[in-house]
Amino acid sequence: MTDSTPDYKATVFLPRTEFPMRGELPKREPEMLKRWEEMGLWQKLRAAGKGRPKFVLHDGPPYANGNLHIGHALNKIHKDVINRAQQMAGKDADYIPGWDCHGLPIEWKVEEKYRAKKLDKDQVPVLEFRKECREYAQHWLDVQSAEFQRLGVAGDWANRYATMDFASEALIAGEIGRFLLNGALYRGLRPVMWSPVEKTALAEAEVEYYDKKDTAIYVRFRIFLYFGSNSSSEPDLLGASLVIWTTTPWTIPGNRALAVNPTLEYVLVQVTAVKDGSLARVGERLVVARELLVQFTNTVGIESCIELKSYKGSELGGRDSNVICRHPLYSPEDKLYTDNSPVLLGDFVTADAGTGIVHMAPGHGEDDFALCKAHGIVVPDTVDADGTYYASVPLFAGLHVYKAADPVCEKLKEAGALLHRNEFLHSYPHSWRSKAPLIYRATAQWFIRMDGKDEIRNKALAAIDNTKFVPEIGRNRIRSMVESRPDWCISRQRAWGVPIAIFVDKTTHEPLRDAAVMQRVVDIFTKEGADAWYARPASDFLGPDRNPDNYEQIFDVVDVWFESGSTHAFVLEARGIPTPADIYLEGSDQHRGWFQASLLESVGTRGVAPFKTIVTDGFVLDEQGRKMSKSLGNVTAPQEVNDKYGADILRLWVMNSDTSEDLRIGPEILKQQAELYRRLRNTLRWVLGSLDGFTEAERVPEASFPALERFMLHRLWELNGKIEAAVRGHDWTGVYPAIHHFCATDLSAFYFDIRKDSLYCDAPAAEKRRACRSFLDILHRCLATWLAPALPFTAEEAWVTRFGAETSVHLELFPEVPAAWRDDALAEIFGKIREHRGNVTGAIEEMRRDKAIGSSLQAEAVLSAEARAVLDDAALWADICITSAVSFGENDTAIAAQGQKCERCWKVLPEVGSIAKHPTLCRRCCDAVDAA
Repeated sequence: MTDSTPDYKATVFLPRTEFPMRGELPKREPEMLKRWEEMGLWQKLRAAGKGRPKFVLHDGPPYANGNLHIGHALNKIHKDVINRAQQMAGKDADYIPGWDCHGLPIEWKVEEKYRAKKLDKDQVPVLEFRKECREYAQHWLDVQSAEFQRLGVAGDWANRYATMDFASEALIAGEIGRFLLNGALYRGLRPVMWSPVEKTALAEAEVEYYDKKDTAIYVRFRIFLYFGSNSSSEPDLLGASLVIWTTTPWTIPGNRALAVNPTLEYVLVQVTAVKDGSLARVGERLVVARELLVQFTNTVGIESCIELKSYKGSELGGRDSNVICRHPLYSPEDKLYTDNSPVLLGDFVTADAGTGIVHMAPGHGEDDFALCKAHGIVVPDTVDADGTYYASVPLFAGLHVYKAADPVCEKLKEAGALLHRNEFLHSYPHSWRSKAPLIYRATAQWFIRMDGKDEIRNKALAAIDNTKFVPEIGRNRIRSMVESRPDWCISRQRAWGVPIAIFVDKTTHEPLRDAAVMQRVVDIFTKEGADAWYARPASDFLGPDRNPDNYEQIFDVVDVWFESGSTHAFVLEARGIPTPADIYLEGSDQHRGWFQASLLESVGTRGVAPFKTIVTDGFVLDEQGRKMSKSLGNVTAPQEVNDKYGADILRLWVMNSDTSEDLRIGPEILKQQAELYRRLRNTLRWVLGSLDGFTEAERVPEASFPALERFMLHRLWELNGKIEAAVRGHDWTGVYPAIHHFCATDLSAFYFDIRKDSLYCDAPAAEKRRACRSFLDILHRCLATWLAPALPFTAEEAWVTRFGAETSVHLELFPEVPAAWRDDALAEIFGKIREHRGNVTGAIEEMRRDKAIGSSLQAEAVLSAEARAVLDDAALWADICITSAVSFGENDTAIAAQGQKCERCWKVLPEVGSIAKHPTLCRRCCDAVDAA
């Protein structure tokens, strides 16, 4: 090039933007968070939302114990996307994050330091211990708050809630008082799931199931009384044995009855031959269910037996039992286990396994307890809080039930009652905190009555029917749980929590139901917190008109699920936030946890559910579908993802997933998300670069857009429909994959490719270029706002780059998308156009492989008559096929273009050189250069 040769490259309008190609999210995101804090973005959002319809997504409290895990990240990101989208859809989406701070996990951690020093935690003054628990919870609350905010979760972090706040503790106590005053709260003896390690009752939601090796035994219960027919012509049951099968030998000392199914058939058999080593005896008579006889004889080593008689279960048992057995450990000489075991009828008895006869230990099973109680059988105290037998239990005093199988079997064998034993592996309940096995243990606990005059169960079921579930399957899950659940045990024998702040009359043993006393509790707790229950004398709560000596002060603490189930009262109602909340969103395990606790608490005190919609997430697994475990080394920590990729990548993973199903994550999946993010970022960058210098004066009305731009408006209308449906229905599955597909397929591989020529080479005043830039302005506003809920950092960067540092995309509303943008007929036409374009593109690729041409602009598209019938516009076809010319023929194909290559736009046209002033340019480029 000589000095006199024009530099036409400088006249091409190439994209220019300060929006960098590389996101560098780990560096930029913290800077963005600081900027938002400095500009008071949350306060501006609240000011902007003032007067708008309220939207309330009530935050289920995570537990303040340890760093966040990937499940926390999924949960809070999903909530944040919904909140941000509702705000941008024109609502006032105030969001108050909160924490669950009481309970056993924290208490357990604080106890660890005492255990390490071999000190007894129970010797520590309760107020000092509670202070340490509070400090521990506060530490992790602060850590988690910072980690949530690093994920880009927007909320009122300065005014977060915590169950250990004084105001929270006061209103939790007040909610207990509501149940006390309406009569639904009562104290009763009943078996509950009990942790001997933690010495407290547990709720179902605190239980996990792991495989455990246990001992199963068959035991003889010898019949010594029979009130049925006893004619000389039929075999006598006296002296025969009913055989039971149990997987909990340790419960045998607590036996007080047997149960049979009234409709099952039972057979009395006499043993005629046994295998070597069998504990069965030739000549003995045994009773088992007919359906299980063969399985039973094979298991216990009976080679042969003869049937003597059969009985219906109803002939063996009843309200006045027809058959009464001795306790298998009965010893008349030593006067041990002298309580008899009557045979009762129970519909819960099945012929699925064992013998069809169940031993009843009313202190260690719900069915056992209910059946024995109905027959006036006293529940014995056999097992202490730490899992050891009481000193009053003969033969086994002080022995731990976990170690009782061998001693119990040995004593049964000595008594001639053991028929068989074997070891087996089965799924068994464990504490999800200590991981220790649990037992059923009858203790005096505080319960909320599910049935009765308050009809909490029926009201809860009706509320479930009126609640929207996303996904819908959640309705059946929680409904079945509420239908079958027992009364709610709300008491725990621990120190760190809100006490069940009530008094019991020592004479009547009835709880004191006095609204004035409860109000004093609430007032004092509001000022001093629940510690006041331990620090102040009972008289301060009872008032001057009652004698504290006449009352028992209850020091059990309330179940933490009751606390979190009360959050609607002390977070929403107490702050004047509308109830019921629009959404409760948690993992699917919360159908038995927070969702259910909140439902029962609210229905029991207010008669209505605290939510309108329940949204549930699945669980997070590794890339192979395995549960994450440190031992497997497959844990993905959100903090590590933030440091390597940035929070927007983690957020994109959430929103590209079907959150209603179990999600998978790992190194390869994160790489894929980073690649998807790169495409979205490049789309934003190209749009921003192509809008360089755009002004309102350049805008073209949408009604004047060329067909291609009108088709792209239609695509925006379709995507907007997905956004609006997600906002209405709270189901965002597939929305962001659709946006990514639009960016990759409709924009990058289609529209951008087509319009690059016009953007780069047309004169600024050219109608086509102005229409394109006008559409890109609309596109930028749509993409930036649509992406903002999921990718708040990147969307903000794309907005600020164009509109300035004083702006924020998060203060914008979603753009209004007119119905006029919809054009189904045009969309159908462009569907066919893209098919024909694909045929031409394929032909061009063959020419490039054959070295016949170097680029598509060196080709002339040949369109079939069918294509011409779809679009009879050669110029537009040339744009769409990105060729220099178009002709029509028999098939969709391509040939080499005729003419010379324009030095500026690179099109090959016969007209190049026809204008002497610019001998190397086409006419269009000549005009553009002269107009510059």
